[in-house]
Amino acid sequence: MKTDARRLPATPIALAAALLTAFLVLVSPLSASAHDSLISSSPEAGATVETLPSELTLTFSAKLIDGDGATEVTVIDPSRASVTDGPATVDGAVVTQPLVAEAAAGEYEVTWKVVSSDGHPTSKTFTFTVATSTLGAPTAPENTATPEPTPSQTAAPAPAPTTSDTAAPGDEPSGSEQPSESTAWIWIVAIVGFLILVVAVVITIALRGRGSADSELSSDASGGDSDAPSER
Repeated sequence: MKTDARRLPATPIALAAALLTAFLVLVSPLSASAHDSLISSSPEAGATVETLPSELTLTFSAKLIDGDGATEVTVIDPSRASVTDGPATVDGAVVTQPLVAEAAAGEYEVTWKVVSSDGHPTSKTFTFTVATSTLGAPTAPENTATPEPTPSQTAAPAPAPTTSDTAAPGDEPSGSEQPSESTAWIWIVAIVGFLILVVAVVITIALRGRGSADSELSSDASGGDSDAPSER
């Protein structure tokens, strides 16, 4: 009696390997996109402001995890001296870092470190430029009496707002950069649908291969019986 060893079809194995590769490729960008990212700042990265503002604000794509040492912001001037004035505060997805009142002109470097809503720390560095120095600027005298205007004096027209009083274009987050929480769900649904489709194809091909193997075994068995010598 001759026994034939069954061999599994090579096609389902190749499809399983392709399934694993596709799964890893699709899941990798999904896990990377889970980390919260900086969507805007004031001053904006690469921008030039007239003078150093009283505070720096950073807006992220999701609510941050707050705690001791979780959020750190450093701002250094052109001489590599820190210009931060106290610790940073976190309000949901917005980080506010107070800055000193007087600062030199030049390029400033901002380095931030936060803990994303998924629990992973992330950090980056960007720069902005201050055009005018406020070091040694004269301050207005305190407790000075203001002379009352006489009837003959007319009110001076209010000065027109300068460009330094207007908000910089990058101070508010643009609508196109607002994060979409449904992006992750779209990826998950797409991956699950792809996996179901590939598994169905693998099962179908495996069953067809098994049926073909059974047919071959049946043919061999019937052929062996027909070749036996007949008794006279």
